[in-house]
Amino acid sequence: MNLTKYLVFNFYGPKMWMVFLLLVWGLVIGTESSTLTSQPEMEANAIYNSGWWNTSDANYTISNRCNWGQISCNKAGSIIKITIDGYSDEGVRGNNFGTLNLSTFHNLESLVIMNVRLQGSIPKEIGHLSKLTQLYLSSNSLVGEIPPSLGSLRQLKHLDISHNSLQGSIPHELGFLTNLTTLDLSQNQIKGDMPLSLGNLTKLTHLILYKNFLLGEIPSSLGNLKKLESLDISNNKIEGSIPLELGFLRKLTSLYLSFNRLNGNLPISITNLTQLESLDISSNFLTGSLPSNLGQLSNLQLFWLNNNSFNGTFPISLNNLTQLEYLDISKNFLTGSLPSNLGQLSNLQLFWLNSNSFNGTFPITLNNLTQLEFLDISHNYLTGSLPSNLGQLSNLQFLLLNNNSFSWTFPISLNNLTKLEYLDMSYNFLTGSLPISLRNFSQLKTLNISHNFLLGTLHSNLFPFTYNKASIDLSHNNISGEIPSTLGDFQQLLLNRNNLSGTIPQSICNVSYVDISYNYLRGPIPFCVHPSAVIGNKDVCNNTSCDHIYFQDFVSENKFYFQPCSPIFQPCPPVFQPSPPPKKINKVNHHVAIFLPILIVLILAFSSLVCFKLCNNSTKKKNGNTTTTKNGDVFCIWNYDGKIAHDDIIRATEDFDMRYCIGTGAYGSVYKAQLPCGKVVALKKLHGYEAEVPAFDESFRNEVKILSEIRHRHIVKLYGFCLHKRIMFLIYQYMEKGSLFSVLYDDVEAVEFNWRKRVNIVKGVASALSYLHHDCTTPIVHRDVSSGNILLNSEWQPSVSDFGTARLLQHDSSNRTIVAGTIGYIAPELAYTMVVSENCDVYSFGVVALETLLGRHPQELLSSLQLASTQSMKLCEVLDQRLPFPNNGMVLLDIIRVVVIAFACLNFNPSSRPTMKRVSQSFASELTPLTIPLSEISMQQLMSQEFKALFHILNH
Repeated sequence: MNLTKYLVFNFYGPKMWMVFLLLVWGLVIGTESSTLTSQPEMEANAIYNSGWWNTSDANYTISNRCNWGQISCNKAGSIIKITIDGYSDEGVRGNNFGTLNLSTFHNLESLVIMNVRLQGSIPKEIGHLSKLTQLYLSSNSLVGEIPPSLGSLRQLKHLDISHNSLQGSIPHELGFLTNLTTLDLSQNQIKGDMPLSLGNLTKLTHLILYKNFLLGEIPSSLGNLKKLESLDISNNKIEGSIPLELGFLRKLTSLYLSFNRLNGNLPISITNLTQLESLDISSNFLTGSLPSNLGQLSNLQLFWLNNNSFNGTFPISLNNLTQLEYLDISKNFLTGSLPSNLGQLSNLQLFWLNSNSFNGTFPITLNNLTQLEFLDISHNYLTGSLPSNLGQLSNLQFLLLNNNSFSWTFPISLNNLTKLEYLDMSYNFLTGSLPISLRNFSQLKTLNISHNFLLGTLHSNLFPFTYNKASIDLSHNNISGEIPSTLGDFQQLLLNRNNLSGTIPQSICNVSYVDISYNYLRGPIPFCVHPSAVIGNKDVCNNTSCDHIYFQDFVSENKFYFQPCSPIFQPCPPVFQPSPPPKKINKVNHHVAIFLPILIVLILAFSSLVCFKLCNNSTKKKNGNTTTTKNGDVFCIWNYDGKIAHDDIIRATEDFDMRYCIGTGAYGSVYKAQLPCGKVVALKKLHGYEAEVPAFDESFRNEVKILSEIRHRHIVKLYGFCLHKRIMFLIYQYMEKGSLFSVLYDDVEAVEFNWRKRVNIVKGVASALSYLHHDCTTPIVHRDVSSGNILLNSEWQPSVSDFGTARLLQHDSSNRTIVAGTIGYIAPELAYTMVVSENCDVYSFGVVALETLLGRHPQELLSSLQLASTQSMKLCEVLDQRLPFPNNGMVLLDIIRVVVIAFACLNFNPSSRPTMKRVSQSFASELTPLTIPLSEISMQQLMSQEFKALFHILNH
């Protein structure tokens, strides 16, 4: 028995085990063979069923899919790459992403579908493509959210889903893609905060998130991305300060943070990014002075700082950036003179310095910038003359010098700038004669030297560049002589408000748009010239013999009458006099016939009474004599044709001569004028070319509407207006001290502007805003409360002015609006909700109240209040140091009350701000003297609820 078992085991056992092993091995091999065969077939079915490709085409059969050019396969025939680019082929244009079964492509390493208007959302099954290293879905029409399943693609190195319509937030799961080197989610509609998990992508070299709706702050965890070369989060709604940790990204070559809501100072750590070639921080709310060591960014080529609130002087170290090709520091609050060594920026091609407060003369060394193509130093306070060697800038194409105080003759050296296309020297104090010729300006398309004091005559060879259809503006000068008989094919020629004489040449018909009004021209008006272009020339005439001929502007419905010329130049057109239609008497016409004369009589009687009282009061102070004027009293201009007192206004300002100009704003210039009746008024005049811009015209009409309906002792008085198509001006109460802004920033006047006067100013403004919000039939929101729009009279009494952007609130509508106002005073919520409310004015009032006591804009203080060191700062340290500390107990209490109210108004939560009615009432309440001395009151205490309750500052 044992022998039998022994034989069976030793004979059959090994053979049976061998057979078993062979069967298992065969089964495994068969299974593998079956799998290798089925995978390509599954992929082929997915391609066929997607409908993306025209498989009926002989070139696109399923069997040869690996040879399509859009598809690549491995040796086993499994697809590893799909590449479809609409720029090079039509491909799957307009199809839906969901029709391609992604779960079958287990070996796919690269998926590129770009520029084909691919629709639908990104399928969550995309997370199954575990071997994927490249995913490009840019420039399509994808919608929906970014699927969190993308976080499963751990091999992914490049992810680009830019230029779509994706919404939702950035999934924090993207932080798991630790092999990612490129992440581009730009130009979508992504919202929410940037996830902290992005700081885990330590291999990232390019992070592109621009043009979305991202909120919150820049996460400090981005400082971990030490390999990052490009960071672009511009055109979002990101707020807060720029984190210091960005200074750790030493390999950055481009940093774009523009068009956000960043505030605070520019961190000095930015200067550690010495590899930077492009830096854009424009269009934010950044404040403070620029770091003195910006010169360390020695590789910088493109630098945007514009549209912020930077102050201080031009950083001298910027002159060390010798690689700079583009520099824009416009629209800030920079002051002082321009550095003398600007000529070191020898590679500069585009240079913006405009809209600051630079003073001094034009830097001579700027002439060393021979590569310069664009130079804008407009809207500053530069004086003196241009250097004689300005012609060295031989590559200059655009030169803007307007709105300064230059006082030189027309520089001969400008003739060397043969590449100039745009030259603007308007609104200066240029004197002397026009040049005899500008023949070297063969490329010039726009020349504006209006609003100066130029003399001389127009020569026929002055403009040799007319074949370019150039636009020429020589208006508002003292140019005399005749218009040349030969004029070229100008696009626009403005010669109005000069001393031109002679007849109007027929060659003026070559000009597309011409304005020769208000000169001393005579003779017939060519038929090609619109009559509005020749008004103000007393001796021009129509060239027919018919006194019934007139010109009519069918757009404005204005009629222009001119005397007929003699002798007769052309026959008179026939006059048709059809029979009058039969009269129809109805109830409406009957009522109009009765009540219209009565209404007119009542209006005239009321106007006469107002006029008599106002002028009589002003003239009683002058020996009791009353003065009459040829055209009636100016205070009667409550109409739209401007005929009554137009001549008086022109005479009082000598045709709006620059000598009477006391300021220039966004919508026009302000002039001081003494009228024949002895009254001194302020005239706000819209420039002629601006009157044709609908926004400016609407602003003027809005201001008339608002101010003609409200009356308050602290709101500027509107005495009259003229809203004619060709000239528009408003007539205001004259305020001797000018604006609150101008007083605060004048060291002499600021000392005279003592604490009691400052507190009274704040109280007056609060009263005016309370009236607008709560006492008008329809609440009015000013929308531009700023120190520049608060005017002071000789007795230091304030008046809120500039209602061009004011808005009547309709509580049954959304009150959505475009953002309006002055940077630094705009409520933060208005920028992203676009909903206007009284709370917007409350916030602006808080800024003005603090500015009045600090003697400067409080932005720097407000930006730093989150720091413990700032909260512990004492009130006496931030008050205007030009004034001695108050020694009167009641004045001290009022100062503290103003600061507490201001902080309450500046609450970032609009619903937590007090109403202006509550603010105005709190100023009227009696106060209990404090036991704490001024030297010990901290900013933290002033922001506390305890102090709010003490000064009766309650919420809504």
